[in-house]
Amino acid sequence: MKPATIPYPFTPMQSTPTGRAIRLLCCGMWAVVLLPACEAKSPPPTAAPRTTVAGASTAITPPVRALMDKTLKNLKFVEGGSFQMGDFGPLHSPEKLPYSSATDNKPAHKVSVDSFSINAYKTTYADHDVYSAATGKARVGMDLVSKKVRYADAAAGLNWRDAREYCQWLGRLLQLPMDLPTEAQWEYAARNRGQMVLYATDNGKIEAGRNVWSSALADDYLSKHQLDFPGPSLALGQFPPTPLGLHDMVTDGFEWVLDWYDPHYYATSVEKNPAGPASGQEKVLRSSAHQEGNNLAMGDGLSFTRRHRHPDPPKVNAVTFKPDPESNMTSDTTARCVVNSGKPLQAAR
Repeated sequence: MKPATIPYPFTPMQSTPTGRAIRLLCCGMWAVVLLPACEAKSPPPTAAPRTTVAGASTAITPPVRALMDKTLKNLKFVEGGSFQMGDFGPLHSPEKLPYSSATDNKPAHKVSVDSFSINAYKTTYADHDVYSAATGKARVGMDLVSKKVRYADAAAGLNWRDAREYCQWLGRLLQLPMDLPTEAQWEYAARNRGQMVLYATDNGKIEAGRNVWSSALADDYLSKHQLDFPGPSLALGQFPPTPLGLHDMVTDGFEWVLDWYDPHYYATSVEKNPAGPASGQEKVLRSSAHQEGNNLAMGDGLSFTRRHRHPDPPKVNAVTFKPDPESNMTSDTTARCVVNSGKPLQAAR
């Protein structure tokens, strides 16, 4: 089986090879009102506290402060250690056979990672909109199709650069070394500090409707909230977290990591804090877009499944393959930030 290259997002009615359809995600104007000058001058408004971010000044507005507080609250400390990264089937399965037919997650190899902290949640559209407003950047996911499923509490569709810049921006505000995780950090956390866990759920199993979405549960959620169709992500945090306290590690948004993709990298990986090849054409993705339990159990949800995509894919029509500025090629890829500190957050600060 070839390594899992992620196809670019599908049109709403197109199906994935794995089963149930993953549907595609699919400016305003502001006004300045000039008021007549008053005879009695009002005192000037108090300026919001500011912090320097990448040569610019970011006001710590109430939404920014709320995002900072939320981020600090949701960071989970992961004590470092060593584990066998990759398809551990030959070491774990009764038959001593691989769990996956893919070749890019082999061989299983020893990796040691330092301690770090990781966000319990993927980045939502609501989170990223705060960043966009604070930095003056355009909001993501505003193309014609994506706007139809741009749910505030769903995973934000980001390209690799946007994902990394968001994490680093938060880190500068919080004065913490924040970034995207390495692939090794992501898998180590997903597997509860490197245990031989097949699925990054509360019990290591896929139980549709209890710890991941089922078709019926997703349909009920859409109906209850008067939503059109799932898109790559529904609301995050709807199911029990992993033992480390992490939500949605197997579904509702492919997650960018730092590493460049090389299908043969595992054969030559360094042991200590690997960060992937020095260069490449595509970046590694982990997790999966919105899927029901059956598809996840068939392999899409395995804790060591690797995917890859161009960090900023060109916008092309999914049917004609011609350039299309309204196409969103990163509607199903998102961010989950880490803090590269060897101490629990309270001690690090």
